[in-house]
Amino acid sequence: MHDALHLVRTRRFLPIFTTQFLGAFNDNLFRTSMVMLVIYGIYRDAEQEATFSAIAGGLFILPFFLLSALSGQLADANDKARIIRIVKTAEIAIMVFGAAGLLLHNVPLLLAALFAMGVHSTFFGPIKYAILPQHLRPDEVLGGTGLVEAGTYVAILGGTLLAGIIPVEAAAVGVLLIALVGYFSGRQVPPAPALEEGHRIDLNILRSSIRLVGATLHIRRLFLAIVSISFFWTIGAVLFIQFPPLVKNVLTAAPPVASLFLAVFSVGVAIGSVLVNRLLKGEVSARYATPSVLAMGLFVVAFYLVSRSWIGAADGTYYDIASFFGHDGAWLMVASLLGIAIAGGMFVVPLYAFLTTTVPKAQAARTVAANNIVNSGAMVAGSLIAAALTYAGVGTADQLLLAAAMCLISAWLAWRLHKACDDVVCADTEDLPPDV
Repeated sequence: MHDALHLVRTRRFLPIFTTQFLGAFNDNLFRTSMVMLVIYGIYRDAEQEATFSAIAGGLFILPFFLLSALSGQLADANDKARIIRIVKTAEIAIMVFGAAGLLLHNVPLLLAALFAMGVHSTFFGPIKYAILPQHLRPDEVLGGTGLVEAGTYVAILGGTLLAGIIPVEAAAVGVLLIALVGYFSGRQVPPAPALEEGHRIDLNILRSSIRLVGATLHIRRLFLAIVSISFFWTIGAVLFIQFPPLVKNVLTAAPPVASLFLAVFSVGVAIGSVLVNRLLKGEVSARYATPSVLAMGLFVVAFYLVSRSWIGAADGTYYDIASFFGHDGAWLMVASLLGIAIAGGMFVVPLYAFLTTTVPKAQAARTVAANNIVNSGAMVAGSLIAAALTYAGVGTADQLLLAAAMCLISAWLAWRLHKACDDVVCADTEDLPPDV
């Protein structure tokens, strides 16, 4: 990527990259193992499976909505490296319960651990982006952001594939071991002390959330970037919720095919993250956002059309990987999914870099936290809409059209951001109010 790969050889970037990579890998090893266990090993009803998938997605996202304001305040008011060490210690304890849930096939315990991992990710989330402007030069931030995003999705790929091929008992051991390695990696992150003295932390999560979001969204460029990112993650939430039940009930395919779909999506976002940095040559700009998300919508429609015409296997049987790829339309389906993901990566990475480079460094974590609040609210809404459509009798494949429609709204918002901040350079860094 454009003058960015050298960052992985530096201590100012490699430890945070590795810690984020291991965290994302562990998240997906646990979540995918849990979903596969429940959908293929516990439930036997399509409606139950779709509902569980939606509930699980909503539970993981809910902490972002509730606690992001607090996490952003803590990250800006304290040494970010110290918070990383605390968060990674908590991950070890959480995975003890997650491993127990996998071994006991206990759905309530699995969902409790999933919610706790959502809390873990909520407190780590603002740091992984906000720490970059402190450790990297301005012309390195887009490249670093792209590497973090690409690494995240490669980690998703690894965790997803591993969960699809190892027994649940091995997954229970694996999540504990990876949490331990992540803890030691997190201890290597260089100090990133608070840049703003005297910041008062508001522990009232409702009041602080409303205040932070209101203070951030009144800045027009941040409003457009955050709402655009939120639509992207809502689209992603709908797609990820639908993958497991779609693979089982529409494509009549075995668990490895579900893992393949999640893996293809992950690789695609990683490719898009690298590609957009090459195109922009390190410049933080939204110029490719609109065409990227429009292309994403077209690929979603193509994916939908292939799903609608799919002929399932005989009663009681599932396609394995080989028979899946022997099916007419399989390669077009995989290519469509890869196109969705590449276009998505190209769309979202510059917007994340935009959030951390157009505000003062002392306020970067709170800006990312405000983004996470809006994103998570939109994703929870997407999960609820998906569940409601399922109860209303709307098929899994038909729900893909919802994602395609949201791409049009994202494209319009991204075009407005491009016109506002690329045609006239967005050089100002308007501060958040002092009491936020």
